[in-house]
This record gives sequence, C-alpha cells and structure tokens, in this order.
Amino acid sequence: MAQIICVIVSAADREQLQAIVGDRNRPRKHVERARIVLASADRGPAQRIAAGVGVSRPTVWRWQRRFAEAGVEGLLRDRTRKPGKTPIPADQAARMVALTCTQPPHQATHWTGRAMAKAMGLSLRSVQRIWQAHQLQPHRLRTFKRSRDPAFATKLADIVGLYVDPPAHAVVLSLDEKSQIQSLPLARTGALDRTQPGLPLKPGRCQTMTHDYKRHSLRRAKAGGTTTLFAALSVLDGTVIGRCMQRHRHCEFIRFLNAVERAVPAAKPIHAVLDNYATHKHPKVLAWLGRHKRWTFHFTPTSASWLNAIENFFSKITRQRIRRGVFHSIIDLQTAINAYLAEHNANPKPFVWTKSAADILAKLDRVPVSSECI
Repeated sequence: MAQIICVIVSAADREQLQAIVGDRNRPRKHVERARIVLASADRGPAQRIAAGVGVSRPTVWRWQRRFAEAGVEGLLRDRTRKPGKTPIPADQAARMVALTCTQPPHQATHWTGRAMAKAMGLSLRSVQRIWQAHQLQPHRLRTFKRSRDPAFATKLADIVGLYVDPPAHAVVLSLDEKSQIQSLPLARTGALDRTQPGLPLKPGRCQTMTHDYKRHSLRRAKAGGTTTLFAALSVLDGTVIGRCMQRHRHCEFIRFLNAVERAVPAAKPIHAVLDNYATHKHPKVLAWLGRHKRWTFHFTPTSASWLNAIENFFSKITRQRIRRGVFHSIIDLQTAINAYLAEHNANPKPFVWTKSAADILAKLDRVPVSSECI
C-alpha cells in the first residue's frame, strides 16, 4: 500500500501535537500517533517515519488518514469496533444457570464444564465465565454433620462461654490426643522413610516427594508402632502442654493429667474441654477427677469436635511438621514433635473465639434437613 495522503499540519495543530508529545501523563498510544503526524508533516517517507517511531508502515498510513479526516481529535479516540463474536443472550445464560442446578444426564453426579458446553452448544470458556459470574462451582462439595446430642445447645453455650468469658483466676484448657502419628498416615508399625530423596523448592517448581515409602525394621527403628501426642492448649495465653506416649489408653491419659496438674499453679481452678472419647470417661479417670477437686470437665457435644480448640493446633502441627517429615525411628518423630512444641511455646498467641453461641445456633437453624434425617 503506497503513501497517497499528503499531511498538512497547521501551526495550531502543530502546537497541540507537540504538547501531546511533551505531556508525560499522556497514554503512550496518543504520543505515538502525534509523533507520526509531526514526522509526516516534514514529508518524510513512510519507512523512515515507521522506523523512527517504532511502528509498522500500515500504522503510519492509518494515522495519517485519520488525521486528514478528523484532525487532532481523531488521534485521541479509537473507532468503535463490532464484537468478534455475538454476546451470549441473557436468556441462554439464565437457562444454563438453571440447568447447572439440576441433575446431569446419564450416570454423572454433577455437571462438568465440557458436559455443559456440549449440552448448551457453547464453548468451554463461555461456560466457565457464566459459572464464575454466578458463583457456581459444580465440581466442589462441602460436607457437614449436625450433632444429634439432645443437650447440644447447653453444651455449646457452656464451652463458648469458657472461651469468650472464662471464669476469673481460672485456667481454661482444651485437651485431646492425636493418636497413631507417623510420617505416613497409612502405616501402623515400624518407622518409615521415602524410597529416594525429594527435590527442594525452587522458582517454577514445587517441592517433590516420592509417593511410595519403605519401612525400617523394628530393630533398626529402635521403637515399634506409632506415637500418641497428648496436648493441652491454654486458651488464655496459647501455650501447649504436650507429652508423647506409646498408647492412648486411660492410664496414659491419667499420666498426662498428672503432668498438667503439676504444670498449672496450685491455686488456680482448671476447666478442661474434652471430646466424648471413651478414655476420657473411663471409671478410673472419673475417680481421678473426684480426687482433684479443682478440675472440671466440660465435654463437647457428640459429633462436634470442632468446638475443641486443640484441634486447630493438631491441624497446624500436622501441616507444618508431620505430613512432610521423614523420620527414621519413633524416637526421631517424638524429638521433632517436642522441638515443635518448644518453638510454639516460645512465642504463643492467645486463642480467640469470635462467634457467640447464639450466632452458631442461628446458622444451624438455616440447615434445611432436621438432625433426625441426617
């Protein structure tokens, strides 16, 4: 395409174009167009103008023609363009949203993007955009479990009251045990190790670890089986009292209670939040409780272990220390757990409960299915 337009720039237009080029706040595309027109006014060839501005020759011709047609104002606005594809009609998008909330055909349990695209005659990306606009995520599933405990509301108010407004001069502890801890969750005996070393984290690649593992012999591991972490979280200051033991029977639990008894100042009453594990209600444990008058047990409702604050700590230690750990023996595992406890207690943070019992009960009332039908 040859240059067929002779660009004539008046003094007023030249002054305005130079002001555009000198304005540092102007968009880059406006500055480029003004430079093209100013260079064209000097009667230079299109090839030299394109090289000087850093654009192609068709771009030079386009803005020469636009200036000749609309002047300086034509350089500052883009022409409207027809969309490349016709927008999806609103009624079609509404039908797709309604269809997403129904059961898919055949034997599928939920809609996939490609299945919906085929059913509606749309592209996969169009389906994804509509789902995103309406906050639809068919691939996700959230599970729930509502407690059937007839005294749920009473126990909930009791435990939340301890978290939000603890008794004066008392210590509120959240107790539980994390049983059968080992480097891999499916193992029952022995100590485990990966079949080969993984690769460390680096830019563009996540840390790697082999999926399979090898088991050391019990003689080599120095200790067989798994370990159990008994822990008590102090709600007021966030410190954790922890002990690793081989088993999690009532006798180990009583040993842990004695350790907590020695760690807490003698003048302070102790309120302990526990779940309904049978070990916590063993006759010998209840006899121990009768001999220690400053202790009060508060049991969570059935199927409501989320009320036990220590579960948050167990989740944290699992994610940060245990799950990716490689331990050649049970002793190594227990050493790592004790080191994590010491590091946590060096800089503890108080546990803060934010929801009131009334807010939790109001949320449970929004569940459409009654607890008898669950």
